Amino acid sequence: MAVAGPALIAVAHGSRDPRSAATISAVAAGLARVRPDLAVRLAFLDLSTPSVEQVIDAVAAAGHTEAVVVPLLLGSAFHARVDLPGLLAAARARHPRLHVTQADVLGPDPRLVTALRDRVLATGADVADNRLGIAVAAVGSSSPTANRRTHRIGRLLATGTAWRTEVCFATTEPTLPEAVSRLRARGCERVIVAPWFLAPGLLTDRLATAAPDLVHAAPIGSHPLLTEIIASRYAATVLAERIRHAAA
Repeated sequence: MAVAGPALIAVAHGSRDPRSAATISAVAAGLARVRPDLAVRLAFLDLSTPSVEQVIDAVAAAGHTEAVVVPLLLGSAFHARVDLPGLLAAARARHPRLHVTQADVLGPDPRLVTALRDRVLATGADVADNRLGIAVAAVGSSSPTANRRTHRIGRLLATGTAWRTEVCFATTEPTLPEAVSRLRARGCERVIVAPWFLAPGLLTDRLATAAPDLVHAAPIGSHPLLTEIIASRYAATVLAERIRHAAA
């Protein structure tokens, strides 16, 4: 199939843990398989390769005149608001003939919450089990506002189930043991950890070490809904750009 439209550059955080890059690479490969009409490239902000600069340079060298950068990030924190826009501004200066646009981050999209629920259900959880507690474990941020937004994920995850949920963080408070204690105090006889992460890595290992006696669901990984969300972020950005140009 012929490739048409702007290149799609998926930008992930990056990690020292090779499992993380391997998982995200599988996500990008899955998107390329289901959307052969798109020129899909993968880049990383830090710690993994190729870098954002390298991929944008390659896209420009391949003759593309437009590219949409989709941040594979679960929240609109520093990386999405400062780091990536700075890299893209520098890229535009290097390649004035390449129009680069940044799409919205992935989360919190209800489809991602559904994907997270699927990972929990894959552990054998029953949606009707009112003695089951789910500790939704996220990275955590230095921004209290960002952390408060994450608490919405726990509420959405429990919707339509009998589960009780508590949100905790790998890098700040409340910690996973604190969330487990709260769930136990609420009458939960069994607790499952649901990592609000796209891929395994050092932080998911930290969570496993903090609660080795609990069942830990898999990260979202290469779930079909993640592929769908990336494609929809791209499409929404392309449409918005077309409307903007038509109105100019």
